[in-house]
Amino acid sequence: MSTKYAIGVDYGTESGRAVLVSLANGEEVADHVTPYRHGVIDERLPATNVELGHEWALQHPNDYIEVLEQSIPAVIKTSGVNPENIIGLGIDFTACTMLPIDAKGLPLSYSEAWKNHPHGWVKLWKHHAAQDEANKLNAISEQRGEEFLKRYGGKISSEWMIAKIWQILDEAPEIYQATDQFVEATDWVISQLTGTLLRNSCTAGYKSIWHKQEGYPSRDFFQALDPRLADITATKLRGKVVSLGTKAGGVTKEMAKRTGLLEGTPVAVGNVDAHAAVPAVGVTSPGKMVMAMGTSICHLLLGEKEKHVEGMCGVVEDGIIPGLYGYEAGQSAVGDIFAWYVDNGVPSSVQDAAHDQGLNVHQYLEQKASDYFPGETGLLALDWWNGNRSVLVDTELSGLLIGATLQTKPEEIYRALIEATAFGTRKIVDAFHQNGVPVEELYACGGLPQKNKLLLQIYADVTNRTIKVADSKQTPALGAAMFGAIAAGKERGGFDHVVDAAEQMARIKEETIEPIPEHVEIYEELYKEYSTLHDYFGRGENQVMKRLKALRKPANTGKGNLYVKN
Repeated sequence: MSTKYAIGVDYGTESGRAVLVSLANGEEVADHVTPYRHGVIDERLPATNVELGHEWALQHPNDYIEVLEQSIPAVIKTSGVNPENIIGLGIDFTACTMLPIDAKGLPLSYSEAWKNHPHGWVKLWKHHAAQDEANKLNAISEQRGEEFLKRYGGKISSEWMIAKIWQILDEAPEIYQATDQFVEATDWVISQLTGTLLRNSCTAGYKSIWHKQEGYPSRDFFQALDPRLADITATKLRGKVVSLGTKAGGVTKEMAKRTGLLEGTPVAVGNVDAHAAVPAVGVTSPGKMVMAMGTSICHLLLGEKEKHVEGMCGVVEDGIIPGLYGYEAGQSAVGDIFAWYVDNGVPSSVQDAAHDQGLNVHQYLEQKASDYFPGETGLLALDWWNGNRSVLVDTELSGLLIGATLQTKPEEIYRALIEATAFGTRKIVDAFHQNGVPVEELYACGGLPQKNKLLLQIYADVTNRTIKVADSKQTPALGAAMFGAIAAGKERGGFDHVVDAAEQMARIKEETIEPIPEHVEIYEELYKEYSTLHDYFGRGENQVMKRLKALRKPANTGKGNLYVKN
């Protein structure tokens, strides 16, 4: 019998990639990246003078289709694999990345009527401009004693579906009225591939307050938020919610022509990028936290019971692996922080030195920062450059660096920023572990672990846990391909359960990262100081970060002259 394959398409923040995977052993036979033509839209709408406000982050839905049209044919051509042997397709996506569609399933941003209206476009996961709505939602939920709030660590994020929809209703009721349905981008892309729109249980559970037994919150709850939202689950959020691995349908004739796949090739329902990575590193049992590390970090963990943990993004039955509860937490900026520093805070002398050594700036700073012992820099930072997702769930928080002197060097700041993100992960690990959801070891996947050995060692030292590293460079795409093989089923050469797929296809490196005892001891002391700052600025004692952000808002700022004449 000929080898069978599946394709996983991983939609990230800046680009999408297709990976062709062998079902025999998980080998990634070919991959191809398509950068989004329009990138992250955070200043103005494309080809217009329509400016966006603070904390906005949009995308162009056609960029997602271009990934299918460019990357899938590329991996087929590069590999030389006969499309007859590609038995399934799965995708994963950043979440909550959502958009309004019309009755024909088309994004409102495609229409002449709404193409110049920001609220008609895709709202990327890191669109944080719905914080006011999230604050109101959380306050009303607490007042009403809504039980669902406990499943989300006590707060619903501004990144999630309901807050984003409510922002549209508040600021652009005409867009809300014109919308037939609000959908996750992952579900919309699947609908474009198959002609069928289904809502997957992963994004519905983690991002839309949906529960396997209870469904969405009650009509009374949405009525209490805003009478105009009373019927939202029966109208704008209507549609069947199905479990991961479900076959959404087959590739349509039109999409077969555009991708090179055979018409009818089974397609799995959409998934979340980090969640798809869990089986791809072989994690199918409790006690093992998977860190999907890139521009941000998603922390995924399996449990046998539903527990309530402060600041978790959610706990969803069957949300990651059928038969278990899937827990999610996260940090909303990690790699983004390092990139910000390199782009905006590094002097030209460092750039020149890196160039002279044939290194990029990140590699150079990592090399220099590795020479320091824990605590030697005298620096400490709070990792909130893009707010805090867990455990505080507050996007209005911001970054902090303390301890800098006139002798502070760029590599010392770089190390302090890495340490800050490690402390943020430690907060998440402790929250789970102390609330009855054990975390015995860590698994790292994504772009960062492949690039930065110092980062992994610091994380092992700060958390005092062994770290295992994915052997795959495209872990979410590998997981998505697994679910594509499940959609195909065993009879077609795929699998009937994700555990079976993981046993056959998952890969991790033999080398593990072990904590260094003397480093652990020092980091325990630094972590105490981090925790003091974390609670002082993050739990309400000092609201300076929020006051500073308030001063930035357009209503409170002006473009006045620097000098005022009498």
